[in-house]
Amino acid sequence: MKLKLYQIDAFTDKVFGGNPAAVCILEKWLEDNIMQHIAQENNLAETAFAVKMKNAYEIRWFTPETEVDLCGHATLATAYVVFNHYETNIDTIRFFSSKSGDLTVVKKADMLQLDFPRDRFHQVEAPKGIIEAVGLEPLEVYLGKTDYMLIYKSQKAIESIKPNFHLLDQINCRGVIVTAPGDQVDFVSRFFAPLCGIPEDPVTGSAHTTLTPYWSKVLGKKALKAHQLSSRGGQLYCEDHGELIKIAGKAVPYLIGEIEF
Repeated sequence: MKLKLYQIDAFTDKVFGGNPAAVCILEKWLEDNIMQHIAQENNLAETAFAVKMKNAYEIRWFTPETEVDLCGHATLATAYVVFNHYETNIDTIRFFSSKSGDLTVVKKADMLQLDFPRDRFHQVEAPKGIIEAVGLEPLEVYLGKTDYMLIYKSQKAIESIKPNFHLLDQINCRGVIVTAPGDQVDFVSRFFAPLCGIPEDPVTGSAHTTLTPYWSKVLGKKALKAHQLSSRGGQLYCEDHGELIKIAGKAVPYLIGEIEF
C-alpha cells in the first residue's frame, strides 16, 4: 500500500520552527496498529489521520507511543493540508473526533484558527514526585482532563527548568504544563509528555485550552498572545470564549512524500 504523507510545521511562519506534524488523508480507516506503526516510524510528536465523511473530516492523532484525545498542532497541520491540497475553495473545515467532538478550523487572513473545547481544571496539591521531576517548586498546581499545569512567577523561571524525564515518566498524566507571565507576550509555557514518547513538545495547541482560560482570568483579558519556549519555539494567538477556546497560528510545509508498506 502507498499513502501520501505531508509534514507541516505548525504555529510558525518559517520552516524548522513550531511543531512538526505528519498528516495522512485517507480514503478509509486503516487498522489501529498500522496507524500506530506509521506514527512510530515518523517519530514526530504527532501523526494525524483524517477521513472525509460527507461534510466533515473524522480525525485521529497518534504519538509514537499512543493515540491521544486531542492535538492542536496536528489539527492545524491537517487543516493546512486540506485547504491547500484537497479543498482549495473553502475557508472553514469541520473536523470530528470520537474523543473530543466537533472541532472547527477557519482561515483568518494568513493564519488558521482552531475552535477547541475548553478544558476543565481545578487546583490540587502537587502529586507525589512532580516537583522533584520538574526541579522547581511552583506557586500553584492545577489538574485538567489529561494534564497537570504548574504556575510560576516569571518567564526566566520557565526558561531555567531542566526536568528529570525519568521521574516525569512516572507521573500519571498525559503531560505537564509549566507556565508564567511572559516578558514580551501575555504568557509563556513549556510542555513535557515523556509518558507519550514526547520528552518536550515544541508547541502544544491542546495545552492552550487549559492555559488560555487560566491566564484570561488572571490577566483580565479575553485575547492573549502566547509563546511556547521550546528550542523550536511557537507563537499562538488565543481567545477565551467561555466553553470555546480559539487558538490561531500559522503553518508552513516542510515535505510531501509517499510511504509504502
